[in-house]
Amino acid sequence: MPGQAPNTVALFLGYGRQSSQIAKRLGYSAYKLRAVEDPWLARGRVQRVEGSRNFATTQLHHRMEGFGFVKEVSAEHPTLATNDAQPSLYPEWQTSEYAWGMVIDLDRCIGCNACVAACNVENNVLVVGKEQVEIGREMLWLRVDRYFEGPADNPQVYFQPVPCMQCENAPCESVCPVAATAHSDEGLNDMVYNRCVGTRYCSDNCPYKVRRFNFFLYQDWNTASLKLMRNPEVTVRSRGVMEKCTYCVQRIQRVRIDANNEGRPIRDGEIQTACQQACPGQAIVFGDLNGQGAAVGAWKATARNYVLLAELNTRPRTSYLGMVRNPNPEMPGAAAHGATGRHG
Repeated sequence: MPGQAPNTVALFLGYGRQSSQIAKRLGYSAYKLRAVEDPWLARGRVQRVEGSRNFATTQLHHRMEGFGFVKEVSAEHPTLATNDAQPSLYPEWQTSEYAWGMVIDLDRCIGCNACVAACNVENNVLVVGKEQVEIGREMLWLRVDRYFEGPADNPQVYFQPVPCMQCENAPCESVCPVAATAHSDEGLNDMVYNRCVGTRYCSDNCPYKVRRFNFFLYQDWNTASLKLMRNPEVTVRSRGVMEKCTYCVQRIQRVRIDANNEGRPIRDGEIQTACQQACPGQAIVFGDLNGQGAAVGAWKATARNYVLLAELNTRPRTSYLGMVRNPNPEMPGAAAHGATGRHG
């Protein structure tokens, strides 16, 4: 990894169990190298042995380098350049009472992937296994992209969560032959699973690459204990269906029902998406863009707000706040790590 000290090897804990039925004999056990007096550092000699092992990683499957997806501001340059909405051949959508939107603050994101884990659990996202991940068939609805900038021995690291952008001019909607991906009057890019015939045109047409396709029957429909594990409010998808982030539409509907029963509008902050709820840095805010004083509207009004690939005029409902980089000029290498505005 860029920035890792020379002559070191990093090992991950948590695998290689011998007695447990969960992940039994999967991977290796690094605990054998841990000493009581220094559990985080083991000194010794490393040598090559016979055999090889493949590594499964998703970081290189949807690379977007070169497009300036991660942006920065500084004290000298506190404002990001705005991209005015371009003319469109599509008519404007008529928004109903609510207009849902999301903002992700890149300055608060620490790349921990808690949002990914929460999304998987909340939305019954399938676990496809190592072999499928190796050939690019992961099912994560939300990914955290990682970028490096600067010298390889001491780079800056950037993290960027990427869910479905919920585009107003969604490229996926215009190519679906059966209207399985449709636009709601509240701005959500809905997926009607029982319409999907698996053409994957929508995935090909998505510039953000946030759609996932069920190539095989990954679900176990028969084990009773697995049925109790799933969220009953979210459809369990099967083979041949495209799926993606929905802004946790089941949570929106739950709060909507409660608000209607009480005869009141939905309050700001009353709905939290799973990724928002799990984020330890509170980097994600979700809410009604039409709401007076809504937090999501305040975040979008800041000088750090921007959208991915604004030049495509997809008009995403999900936007980002640029990172704030103000290094102390007296720190070694501060000039090399100053804010440059664009990274990818």
